[in-house]
Amino acid sequence: MCAIILSRMGKIARYLNELIIGNVFDTPEILESYAVDRSVVQIKPKAVALPESTEDLSKLMRFCTQLAIKDIKVPVSVWGSGLDEMGADVGEGIIISTEKLNRLMEADRRERLVRVQAGITLKELNTALSMYGLTVPVGGRENETIGGLISNCPSDVYAGKYGGIMNFVERIEVVLPSGDILQTNRQNMKGLARVMQDKTIEGRLYRKVTDLIKNNAELIQDIKKTGHGSAGYATIAQVERKGTVDLMPLFFGAQGTLGVISEVIIRAVPIRSKTARVMATFKDFVSAQKFLDFLNELKPCQLDVYDIEIIRAAKKYGKKLSAVSDRAEMGFVVFSKFDHKINSCLKKIKNIKIVLPRTAQLIMESPENQAKLDEFESSLTSFLNQVRTGERVPMVIDFYLPSENILKFLDDLSVVEKSLKMELKLFGSYAASNYNLRPKFNLEDEDFAKKALSFIRACNFIIERQGGSITGGSPEGRVKAIVTNTSMSEKEKALYGEIKKIFDPREILNADVKLGADAKYTVKHFRTSNSSKTVL
Repeated sequence: MCAIILSRMGKIARYLNELIIGNVFDTPEILESYAVDRSVVQIKPKAVALPESTEDLSKLMRFCTQLAIKDIKVPVSVWGSGLDEMGADVGEGIIISTEKLNRLMEADRRERLVRVQAGITLKELNTALSMYGLTVPVGGRENETIGGLISNCPSDVYAGKYGGIMNFVERIEVVLPSGDILQTNRQNMKGLARVMQDKTIEGRLYRKVTDLIKNNAELIQDIKKTGHGSAGYATIAQVERKGTVDLMPLFFGAQGTLGVISEVIIRAVPIRSKTARVMATFKDFVSAQKFLDFLNELKPCQLDVYDIEIIRAAKKYGKKLSAVSDRAEMGFVVFSKFDHKINSCLKKIKNIKIVLPRTAQLIMESPENQAKLDEFESSLTSFLNQVRTGERVPMVIDFYLPSENILKFLDDLSVVEKSLKMELKLFGSYAASNYNLRPKFNLEDEDFAKKALSFIRACNFIIERQGGSITGGSPEGRVKAIVTNTSMSEKEKALYGEIKKIFDPREILNADVKLGADAKYTVKHFRTSNSSKTVL
């Protein structure tokens, strides 16, 4: 079947170029550039489509559905900026890139609402909003698209205070696999009764989803109580809220498996013109955690913790971080940023300084040490990228870990380090309980796949052992699905499978991502060469 599809792709590309305003490419050089995202997975597509309107998207999806009806299955993957770290951007069929759908359509300064196409990047959006004195306080990658942020719904560095992208999206427009267009809207009971009587695609979706919720009420309540994993379609627990129903939550973390987001209405907030940073080093996590808990009460916009070995690694590559790393042979660095009640917060931190351990070092932002703090903020990028004969590929990232269990987790982690003979140094957001492990791998090593699988499985075991979730900060994609698809209960799988069927009955969209991911297929498509792409 793949050979038949491949032989037809030239004709398909030519036909689609006649059908849409945008472009469809099947030249090898272009296909290669879309074969790799920021993950360890590499899959070369058979065509790349760059639609320039919602109508283009609709025509592309309708065409792929018509092929599927004729038993010619051409899988579709959605590409935003190609920054997905779990392999959800790539695929072997048609990649639909939203990079040309990057316009700001309209802005309402009074209501602080803006309508944008899904391919606009966070940087482009916030640059435009800055003219109105507004911003969207999401601490993701600046080059990530808004559609990509919704599809992956990552727990960013500001999520502890601002809650992440989900808190700012009011409505979305989605092109379904059938080519139909869904515009989400939270319905009260009266509106829901009206829309469920419609014979439109919207009415069908609301009927099926509400029936599914009703028939799985107990299971969904359990998912809601757990609330820390984003594998499958766990956001089904947020569809019903206070007597209202909205389909929009299902698309957060769906990774392009239910529909293609085309437009977004997003809410902005006033820009905080001033921020202040505070950094401290501690010889052990016990004393660091006391300081972290104190800072967390002050509601910083960012509160991170790093194993000090990460800073030492950055120092080896030329960063002047002696003020941070020379006081302690081992330990942790705490970094925080405040954007409100700054003077009050700094005063409280000065007062607590007198009770900090003598070995601790506290640096508060001032004109004299601003450069030190700037350099510290760039140290993580240096750690992740300055790797000789290898790469710090993202595999066990964005996982949830409850604060009260971090010490036990670190004990478990030291056992895994010795067992796998790896350096596993923890870093992440204490405020959002979202953490990462990024050891060095040499992808050219013939044992790389075996080592990577051992790493993922061992880490997932100790994360779950300490009450955490490997998908607590971002969904599974292909990579995390290696462990989530085996640990998920059969009832959950069945529920999420039904959701997939409701929106994508012919399994056109990213069918081998999330629940459909196969460990053997994923490992087979692990890259075998180290990437030159930056990883942060």
